[in-house]
Amino acid sequence: SKLEALFEHPLYNIPIPAVTEKDKLFVVNPMEKFSLRSSRSDEWVSSSKAETLLPTGKTAYDTYPTWLKFHVGINRYELYPRQDPLMPTLLRDLATQRIVSSVQKSGGTQLKLIMTFPNYGQALFKPMKQTRDQETPIDFFYFSDFERHNAEIAAFHLDRILDFRRIPPVSGRLVNITKEIRDITTDKKLAKTFFISPAGNICFYGECSYYCSTEHALCGKPDRLEGSMATLLPDKTLAKRRSWRSPWRRSYHKSKKAEWELNPNYCAQVRETPPYDRGHRLLDLIDMTILDFLMGNMDRHHYETFEKFGNDTFLLHLDNGRGFGTHSRDELSILAPLRQCCSIKKSTYLRLQLLATPSYRLSDLLREALATDPLAPILAEPHLWALDRRLGKVLAAVGHCLAG
Repeated sequence: SKLEALFEHPLYNIPIPAVTEKDKLFVVNPMEKFSLRSSRSDEWVSSSKAETLLPTGKTAYDTYPTWLKFHVGINRYELYPRQDPLMPTLLRDLATQRIVSSVQKSGGTQLKLIMTFPNYGQALFKPMKQTRDQETPIDFFYFSDFERHNAEIAAFHLDRILDFRRIPPVSGRLVNITKEIRDITTDKKLAKTFFISPAGNICFYGECSYYCSTEHALCGKPDRLEGSMATLLPDKTLAKRRSWRSPWRRSYHKSKKAEWELNPNYCAQVRETPPYDRGHRLLDLIDMTILDFLMGNMDRHHYETFEKFGNDTFLLHLDNGRGFGTHSRDELSILAPLRQCCSIKKSTYLRLQLLATPSYRLSDLLREALATDPLAPILAEPHLWALDRRLGKVLAAVGHCLAG
């Protein structure tokens, strides 16, 4: 396995700093067992009467469901560890756990559902909007593009192969619209949008600001629908997140350009602006830029961080559904932060060089990672070939900076 060899490579075994109590998102008392308050409650509460060792000989931590172990493991330096023993179970839970509730997520331009499992874990479901081999039309603006369920799945695996580990785990899943959405939803607005199409398929469209109408309905075959299931991060009431506007945000206007597109010295003023004037925030943003360029995502207007860790922490790479829309052309403007600032983390650069070698070819690694997903194949082959071509352009941009 090329993937196993990659994760054993020295560049993928650089230790993170020692994690102290203040570096953990949650500080959990290992003597406390977590239990459900009642069968109707969706809260996990600590049971202070629990013994350190349960009658079974397991520790209290062993009683946590996998999603809760994932939340407890988040720290200042990483969303999850490289060799995370939880990952196979977490991905399997997303793909197979019984769905007990489906409601629409509020906000956003396109329909998304929040699905709840019997163990009170939750996932964000993005339904299939287009087939694997459809490319975004060349005349579409980036902000009117569809969100793709397979892009969310591929982005998670790509982010992991790049060793960023800043995207919550995502799995593909085939959902039964009738049994797993329509029959169990408590969302009255969503419930009103179900209908049967002329072809006899079950369809629904929900309520949102852009693509929620009969013309953009999501239809099953006859009621089976593909989608991506992304692990939800801890509730914001428990772990506040801060949203940051990207300095290289696009104008989101049909004719206006953003300042970074007009000012070749734009990076100089970013470097003087907090939080980019100290620490590794700018370098983390450039990491995110490289991820976006590789998958062709032009829609990175904001990013988030966990508030508890202040400015000295990683960026969350959320909402990747507009990646992998085109394979036949490369959008070099996405690389503007790298090209204008001429900065990159040494560790990132060394890993990118490694991923350009035949033994660790990026397309081969992502193909292998995606082959385990329930909805495989996730990407059409031309998207995988495009990754290698784009990686070459990233390395060329760094080479140009080094030469200059």
